[in-house]
Amino acid sequence: MTNFSPLRKIISCTLKLIVFVSAFAGTLLSWYADKVEFMGGKRVFMYFTIQSNIAIAIICATGFFLLLLNKEISSVWNVIKFTGTIAITLTGVVFAFVLAPTIGDVAWNPQNTLTHLVVPVAAVIDFFVSCYDAGIQKKNIIYIIIPPLLYVIYAAIGFVKGWQFGDGINYPYFFLNWRSPAGAFGFSKELPFMGTVWWIISLLIFLLLISFGYLMLADFIAKKIKKN
Repeated sequence: MTNFSPLRKIISCTLKLIVFVSAFAGTLLSWYADKVEFMGGKRVFMYFTIQSNIAIAIICATGFFLLLLNKEISSVWNVIKFTGTIAITLTGVVFAFVLAPTIGDVAWNPQNTLTHLVVPVAAVIDFFVSCYDAGIQKKNIIYIIIPPLLYVIYAAIGFVKGWQFGDGINYPYFFLNWRSPAGAFGFSKELPFMGTVWWIISLLIFLLLISFGYLMLADFIAKKIKKN
């Protein structure tokens, strides 16, 4: 069990509460959007954004009560926390650097700010506060590709079956449009610039690199604190 000092417990519980409340509020605002917008309205639960927000909210709520009740935190829970943190990192980074630039200033409405900025930032900080000495092994990194791959499969099924992620749109994000000008393996001079397969590979590589980076930083923090 990871040793939590009173101050560390307070900080971690506060961050977990921020994640839960922000994810809940952001999801609710998106669900009750006045009109069907990108990642808003009645189809909101079809997007990785909301799915990852719900997942990290549940993970943080569980962790909150484990800390509050002084229950043992298992290595399995720490790996789940790590996996959820990487998934929500993907949500924040893809929105900020891939989706928002194509949507414009309207992208940063209250619900998107909560689900794509507040939740990811608070969740990542909490990971380093609560799991820097959790001893997560590098072999566990393989688990971080499960959530995005499951979503790719889900989105592909929706694409084939013609699910409406938006009015007249059978894909959730432009880089998961298998019939885009770039197709599956091609390249184009317009969005999405490269095929869906290349996007998937690129994002998975990015996730693996981020995962290694998080574990290295966690190890660095643990050694620094141990020395002091």
